[in-house]
Amino acid sequence: MKTRVSLRPGDKGTKQLHAKYGDQLVCVRYRYDPKARMRYKTVELIVDAKPYVPENSAKYFADVSVVIEYHEKGLRDRAKAIGARWDPEKKIWRMRFKDALDLNLQDRILPEKNSL
Repeated sequence: MKTRVSLRPGDKGTKQLHAKYGDQLVCVRYRYDPKARMRYKTVELIVDAKPYVPENSAKYFADVSVVIEYHEKGLRDRAKAIGARWDPEKKIWRMRFKDALDLNLQDRILPEKNSL
């Protein structure tokens, strides 16, 4: 099969699909199969979005402060297992940014006071 046309959301020929899928729509493609004499209309959709920091980025390995409540024993144990450290003065956990993302704790990361 050969792709002849790739359209962006909002282009002519994508309006109904854009109305159906909204901001999840990435593109619409028309693919042609000469042997079967068929034209296929395909869509590319965003089905999930998560924060991503390239592995070679310094931020990826920087320490961050993360809030884990006392009653979240399972989460605390998982944090300890990956090397997180408890700061008793500030009552927060310190871990690498990468590890916070791996544990899906990005919403619990506290902003650093000295960073702009």
